[in-house]
Amino acid sequence: MRILLVGAGGRLGGAVRRALEAREHEVVGVGRSGGDLVADITDPQAVSRLYAEAGPLDAVAVAAGDAVFKPLDELTSGDVDATLRGKALSQLELVRQGARHVAPTGSFTLVSGILTEEPIVAGAAASAANGAVEAFVRAAAIELPPRRINAVSPTVAEESLPSYGPFFVGMEAVPAARVATAYVRSIEGAQTGQIYRVR
Repeated sequence: MRILLVGAGGRLGGAVRRALEAREHEVVGVGRSGGDLVADITDPQAVSRLYAEAGPLDAVAVAAGDAVFKPLDELTSGDVDATLRGKALSQLELVRQGARHVAPTGSFTLVSGILTEEPIVAGAAASAANGAVEAFVRAAAIELPPRRINAVSPTVAEESLPSYGPFFVGMEAVPAARVATAYVRSIEGAQTGQIYRVR
């Protein structure tokens, strides 16, 4: 399969890319500042250009999403907007536009996260964005067939503990390679409308 992977240069994205390439898929990596293709997916026009440059695709997968972590009484409307755009709206836009570019038998795999179900202090905006992604996946699954759509919802990755460990106190981390197996399941499998939780 020819797979567009957003966030391929990150810790999780790198693990997903390795897992997919090991299974002999062609991966087209997308990053904001580098990769096979460069695009800021928070900009709908950039998403249009991305699909025009990418060519025929069998799947689109997302392994990145920006969120602001601040206590609720410090969170600004700009922080909320940035988080919803960076984590939720950007992924919705990839699917909305991508439905015209992905093969009829293809799929979308989005990313949410553990904060949908297990909130933390300073994570309200991220929880809201993750919840929006999961609700969208369930709703889009009834309109996209024969194309499929799922989301991967991981806990914090071991490789991300230096940056995010203080926010996820007491939560068990998992290797990014284990999260990547859920992407393989989503892309190669037959299910749709699923949230694959990796804990």
